[in-house]
Amino acid sequence: MTPALPRTDRGRLLLVLALAALVTLFTATVPLLRDWFDLRVYYGSIDSWVHHGGRVYDYRVPGTPYGFTYPPFAVVAMLPMALLGLHATIAVALLLNLAALAVVLRQLAGPDWRRHGWYGWALTACLLALFEPLRDTFSFGQVNLLLLALVLADATLLATGRGRLAGVGIGLAAAIKLTPALFIALLLVAGRRRAAAVATAVAAGATALAAGVDPDASRFYWTEALWDTDRVGRLGYVSNQSVQGVLARLGEPDRAVWAVAVLLILGVWALRTRRAAAAGDWTAAFALTGLAACLVSPITWVHHLVWLLPSFAVLVRAGRLRVAGALYGVLCTSVVWLWFDDASGVDGFLGSNTYAWITLGLLLRLPVGQLRPGLRTGSRSTSTTTAAPVPTAPAISPASVQTDPCTAATAGGVVTAGRAGAGSAPSEPTASTFPADPKPQSSSERASSYTADPSPS
Repeated sequence: MTPALPRTDRGRLLLVLALAALVTLFTATVPLLRDWFDLRVYYGSIDSWVHHGGRVYDYRVPGTPYGFTYPPFAVVAMLPMALLGLHATIAVALLLNLAALAVVLRQLAGPDWRRHGWYGWALTACLLALFEPLRDTFSFGQVNLLLLALVLADATLLATGRGRLAGVGIGLAAAIKLTPALFIALLLVAGRRRAAAVATAVAAGATALAAGVDPDASRFYWTEALWDTDRVGRLGYVSNQSVQGVLARLGEPDRAVWAVAVLLILGVWALRTRRAAAAGDWTAAFALTGLAACLVSPITWVHHLVWLLPSFAVLVRAGRLRVAGALYGVLCTSVVWLWFDDASGVDGFLGSNTYAWITLGLLLRLPVGQLRPGLRTGSRSTSTTTAAPVPTAPAISPASVQTDPCTAATAGGVVTAGRAGAGSAPSEPTASTFPADPKPQSSSERASSYTADPSPS
């Protein structure tokens, strides 16, 4: 029997404080061991370039082979780091990630976000702090939350009938990292050609700006660094939860097999996304695109799986609370690290790829088009249409058949039916809780992700 939650403000406050204490204890012993590694890559590259005359893509974190791997516009976007020290940069990065998380939650909750109150949002914050992709995003100093916020801004515009302004967020995100470029394809599949053109123009303009700032870096990235898979990391590393990672752990080196799998996934994605967009369900459409991007990217480190957050919002909206809670709980456990040393055998095949199976299952089974009756977000017109009044029939005449009035196309948020957040299973210490190593990104050390962005090859 599930214990009753407190109903008084005092009881709720005590519960939130107790959960916050447990979460703080957990996070103090797990994610901070990442030592802001990715952020140190960014900071070191910018510092070397601006203050020491070095080349951005030549920098390596001392004692490691890892350096900057994002497109050149990311360098331009991170230039303010040159004005700060490392510790100040870490503080700013934490604040930016917290702000981005707040924006993401607001976008996913939609217009009903206020109904949850402080208690609902406090419980949600505790649950989110346990989510491994989020933990790693914060503790590595990654940029995924910022990109997710940019992309969901366009989802909100489309869902509220303001699609003429959509595309800028996706374009900026695609110029900073390559993975969000799949959202431009989403706009094309959904028939939003204008938004797709805006996104493409913004991405191209940002890339051109970066080329003007540092032509040599742009030339090197697009002609050499982008195609150098050795800069990215080992495909078979357990943190790589993409289809390519699954195949690499099987020992399957044939790129043709991976290409066929990618085409099948993209086919399923296109069909399901088109259906979601046709129903005006932009939350599901963007959630499906995030899932597909994680699967088809050659490398999807665990921290990239913050792109799964919209999927959980869709599950909660559709009333699939148990499914959402179970899957979310698994993604809090760091379970894949149990197979860090050996992913062979049936248990290794199933266990080491757990997060990939969850992503694939969501792509195949995520509810789409399940909006509340009378609510259709993202329609091209927000006008209200009512049927013409039917004259009153004479008393002796047969009853007139009246036409039902058309329902107004209501402008809603991205998630249209706000419900309580999904539950989370308790986190268990796994391989990721081991003491920090001096090279947390090395393929021979324990860590939950690399810093590198995947090569499209």
